[in-house]
Amino acid sequence: MSSFSPADAPAEGPGGARKAAEAVARASYGKLVAFLAARSRDVVAAEDALSEAFAAALADWPVHGIPRTPEAWLLTVARRRLIDAARRRRSGEEAVPTLLLLADELEDGPGSETAIPDERLRLMFACAHPAIDAGVRAPLMLQTVLGFDAATIASAFLVAPSAMGQRLVRAKSRIRQAGIPFSVPDHEELPERLRAVLDAIYTIYTEGWSDPAGVQSRSRGLAEEAIWLGRLVASLLPQEPEALGLLALMLHAEARRDARRDAQGGFVPLDAQDPARWDAALIGEAEALLLAASRLDAPGRFQLEAAVQSAHAARRLTGATDWAAIVSLYDALLTLTGSTVVAINRAVALASCLGGAQGAATGVQALDALVPDAQLVAYQPYWAARAALLARAGDRAAAAEAYRRAIGLETDLAVRHFLQGELERIDASAG
Repeated sequence: MSSFSPADAPAEGPGGARKAAEAVARASYGKLVAFLAARSRDVVAAEDALSEAFAAALADWPVHGIPRTPEAWLLTVARRRLIDAARRRRSGEEAVPTLLLLADELEDGPGSETAIPDERLRLMFACAHPAIDAGVRAPLMLQTVLGFDAATIASAFLVAPSAMGQRLVRAKSRIRQAGIPFSVPDHEELPERLRAVLDAIYTIYTEGWSDPAGVQSRSRGLAEEAIWLGRLVASLLPQEPEALGLLALMLHAEARRDARRDAQGGFVPLDAQDPARWDAALIGEAEALLLAASRLDAPGRFQLEAAVQSAHAARRLTGATDWAAIVSLYDALLTLTGSTVVAINRAVALASCLGGAQGAATGVQALDALVPDAQLVAYQPYWAARAALLARAGDRAAAAEAYRRAIGLETDLAVRHFLQGELERIDASAG
């Protein structure tokens, strides 16, 4: 539980109170919402009560001082607000959650320093329940566990704020109306349900990954928040190898963040990055997590993807990339997932493994074997990969056309500029 000692407490006054409230919100918002929602079975009511508690803190703390345990103070106030609201509108069996909260209140007493149980994992499982639409699970976690507002979430996922707000409200209502439990599933259900939680966290990370320089306000901080959630799940479920695998995957990717742009902000592809710019500490942590996951002897998607990143990271030690190992890992991933994205990455790795124009031609053949559909035609990485392989295979005209398709689909200005440079080189060589 978060607590402030006198030495750590900010100065009294509105500014100090606000800083203290912000610190507790950053560290404990999800923990407090989860505790209240698990007992009231109502996420919206829990959020409203906690919001009122923070408002009360901003009015009370400048006058009476910052409490020694701000987290416990906020929980006491929020719980009372929740009980009062529930008493006004509920009766009969619906009053049971209120009675549970009241029992907690009587047992703990005002300002109790009893450790607050960490229910955030249960909240995440509720957000990722099969009854919740898959497309709203990640946004729901961002709001309930991390406290993001609907407008910020809408911006991150390129959705109108009103539409995102409606989706979040519907999802929370669904949790209450369907009686979705705030609980960690039993052993039989855990793998499938955990996969939904991890997928949602990874969705949050990929939104942040698309902005390595952190210049887009819509996605700023999302990668950091996803890693925070990944650490939370891995710490609470240390015997679940896929939880460890996801955290390892995100840390491996995050280790290369600075190397993805040059000093002028230009895009640098993985094979051209300077390994000296990779974060050795993050790579070391990722490797330890991957090793721990492998000892649990239950390989899965995130572990395999992390293993691919581990093979790339080995270049900092060996000076070369083991493409044969990467192709083998993609083979395993393709068997496990059947993913078109994996198939595209495998084609690129296969071309690099075989080398030369013939290897590139083999990679193009692997891409040609993919079943074309509307999603693939509009997938920028497919056209970028195809363009690079066609250029290496010597088919400049087809490569130029593929580069034009990739440029038209790319939204990142730095990547678009890189692709335009590749196209200009092809045009220059043709001339």
